[in-house]
Parts: sequence; C-alpha cells; structure tokens
Amino acid sequence: MFYDHHFIGMHWIWWLLVAGFILLIIFNMLPYRTASASKEDALDILKMRYARGEIEQEEFEERKRVLLQSK
Repeated sequence: MFYDHHFIGMHWIWWLLVAGFILLIIFNMLPYRTASASKEDALDILKMRYARGEIEQEEFEERKRVLLQSK
C-alpha cells in the first residue's frame, strides 16, 4: 500500500542532504559582520585607547612613534 511512496525507507535522507547543502551555500554567500571590525589598524586602536584615557600622552607618543617607524 505505502511501498511506492518516496519517503519509505532511506530516501528521505537524500532530501535532508540536499536541504543541508542548499543552506550551506546560502550561509557561505552571506557576508560576515565580524570582518568589518577587523579593518582597524594599530594606530586607530592606539588613538581610541588614548581618547578613552587608558594611556597617557607620553605613552601614546612613544607607541605612535614605534608604529610609524615599523611601517
């Protein structure tokens, strides 16, 4: 009676694999949001730390000099 139906047996696993493959393709095509945060260079991070008051002006100037020399 139900032996001619496609979902009897192991045939439904192929549909799960196809759906998983489609989802994998879709999620690989979406851009990652964390990639935009990594575009800051070391000098920008140093400026932000100085602006927040984490480092003093002398330390800022010294680190800025070292960073500019290494470029």
